Amino acid sequence: MRIPGLVLLISAPLMGQWLHLTTPGVPRHPDGSPDLTAPAPKTAGGKPDFSGMWVARDELPCNAKERGVQCTELPLTPQVVNIAAGLKGGLPYQPWAADLVKKRRADLGVGDPHTHCMPPNYPRAWAFPENQKIIQLPGSLVVLHEFNASYRQIFFDGRGFPDDMTPAWSGYSVAHWEGNTLVVESRGFRDDGWLDTTGNPLTDAARVIERIRRPNFGSLEIEITVNDPKAYTTPWTVTMHQKAVVDTEMLDLMCLENNKDLAHMKP
Repeated sequence: MRIPGLVLLISAPLMGQWLHLTTPGVPRHPDGSPDLTAPAPKTAGGKPDFSGMWVARDELPCNAKERGVQCTELPLTPQVVNIAAGLKGGLPYQPWAADLVKKRRADLGVGDPHTHCMPPNYPRAWAFPENQKIIQLPGSLVVLHEFNASYRQIFFDGRGFPDDMTPAWSGYSVAHWEGNTLVVESRGFRDDGWLDTTGNPLTDAARVIERIRRPNFGSLEIEITVNDPKAYTTPWTVTMHQKAVVDTEMLDLMCLENNKDLAHMKP
């Protein structure tokens, strides 16, 4: 499937980051290289500390011939194209959702909100190749995303969901700990969400559970269950991975800044 604009919009921050920066607190080998297999750090309360910079793992080089898209050697995880990549049997679509995905494919994804510089909505954003920084506080996670200086908040301070939720790109997220796993529930999504560049939908009926673990210093594992009866006949689960990014920092990626691509995109 051709994916117009994808590489243009997401490749910029992968080059020219802060250089010659030593991230404090990173375990290292005798030669100074980061030891990403070291134990995960803990908070003062004994829970895993997810703080740090992260980017999608399980990356594959972008191959123009295989993917049918003009691109440079940009690392991409297959889940950025299809969140259900590798899921046995594929997604359990409601009939209307299956038709919608076919139409979005036929239109070459030109209606993709991300291509039009809309926010990097979660859980989709876990697959993007832009860096993101997690700041863990005693009662919340703040996730800063390079794309358009976006952010997400996950609260585990005992609060529930608002009584009247304004539909949001990433919904509203509350969480609790189950051992060393942070279990995040999100509701209150918009009714026009895309889960990937294929156009798999997410509706306002969705309830998303993310089970976040840090098995070692250098990796995050996010098990995602989507329960969206409006779009799918049964809940389904996929797992995404993040790898630690050290000795660098985030830079601006403003999608609309001097972007001349959108005016040339047509179905």
